[in-house]
This record gives sequence, structure tokens and C-alpha cells, in this order.
Amino acid sequence: MSVASSSTSHHHGPLDRQAPAPPRPLSLMVTRHGQSTANAAFAAAEAVGALDVGITCRDADLSLSALGREQSAALGRRLASRADGPLPQSVWVSPYLRTQETAELVLAEIDRAGLPLPEVRTDERLRDRELGVLEMLTSAAIELHHPTEAKRRRLLGELRWRPPGGESHADVALRLRSLLRDLYEAEESRRVLLIGHDAVVLMLRHILDELDEDAMEEVYRSGCVANTSITRWTRDPAGDLRLDCYNTTPHLP
Repeated sequence: MSVASSSTSHHHGPLDRQAPAPPRPLSLMVTRHGQSTANAAFAAAEAVGALDVGITCRDADLSLSALGREQSAALGRRLASRADGPLPQSVWVSPYLRTQETAELVLAEIDRAGLPLPEVRTDERLRDRELGVLEMLTSAAIELHHPTEAKRRRLLGELRWRPPGGESHADVALRLRSLLRDLYEAEESRRVLLIGHDAVVLMLRHILDELDEDAMEEVYRSGCVANTSITRWTRDPAGDLRLDCYNTTPHLP
């Protein structure tokens, strides 16, 4: 039977109706953790083209630097001031140590202000991008020891390139889509803060703002996601989340 003569080709009924929009939070804010010891070590190493950053612990076990603790407390004071609107009612946090420490410092400032503490939930899907065999390697070390991967990265672009044993940004987006489905159901009409990593912030832009690969390349070129920067979406009258601000740091000097 041809497609044109199929009995289903002219079906009209419930299947033709547009599915209702899933529930959405009132606002969704995401921040990258405060500066970690690795962030500081990498900045120093990259500045001089060093091959080693001197870090031996797991990525998940990296703690905040002294500056990172100050940044996290400053973010907490900003939220407690309610300069950006009402406090979040829920906080979803990556399980990594630096994000957990960031959350603790943010909540301590809210508590110090005598304000109600939000509910806190740790979710594995907010973890940082896994870099596999390239974890803790500087750009110079990758070029020297893994030139083929450096070439593949330039060819494929940040969204699609997957290091051996690691994740592409698109892989991160896949687990975040799963997280958002659960978050929408659990946090309907609530204000939510996510505390994660740079890849989490970038891939939420990709998903929520429906940015294609070319648009994401422009986001990458605009600069890195700053530690404790604020990116926020709010629900519009149609029920969709619309970007309010991206990568802003009004709480930092």
C-alpha cells in the first residue's frame, strides 16, 4: 500500500492536538561553583604553558580555594538581599565537593540573614563533564601528548568532541534533559537554584534556549562561565522559560 493510500494518512483526532506544555518552575537559576583549587592551578599553568598542574586527587574531590569561598559567600549575600527577586525555594546541587561547599556557604549567608532555608537536593546528573584520559591535563600537555585528540577537538567542535573515556558536551546535555524532566515535575511553580559546573551552565543554554551548534560556538567564544556567575530563566505567560541573564556577577568586585 502506498503512503498516499494508507488508512492512517488522513487521520484527524486527539493525536493531532498539540501536547500541553509540561509544568515549569517560576524561575530557574544556575551558577557555577566558586573558584576551585584546580581552577587556580590551571590558570597559573596555562599562563606559562606548563605541562603539569600538580593535582593528584579525583576531580570530584577538588575543594574551593580561599577566593572560591569568598565568591560563594558573596553569592549567598546577593541572594539574601533579594536584589534579583525572591529567594529560591529549592537548591539542586552537583555531588562534587566544590559544589557542595559552594552550596553550604550560600546557605550559611541566607541563614545568617534570618531567612528561610530552601530545600536541598543532590543530583548526580549535575556533575561536571568527564574528560577521561585528558582529565587534569593542560592545553600544552594535550597538544604534546595527545596531538590527535587536539586535532579532533578542533575539527569536531566543543559540542560534539568526546575525549577518550569522557563525555562530549552533547553527552552532558543528554543527562541534563533527563534532570529537567524530573525537575519540572517536582518544582512546578517554584523558584529553583542549580549549583553545578561550567558545562552544566553551557548545556542548559543549549537546551532551554534551543541554541544550535553554530549558536553554541558563539557562546563558547564569548568567554568562559565565571565562578559563581548567575544565569537565570523565568517563566513567561505562555509557560516557557525565557532567559533573563547569562553569566553575570553583580555580587563580585
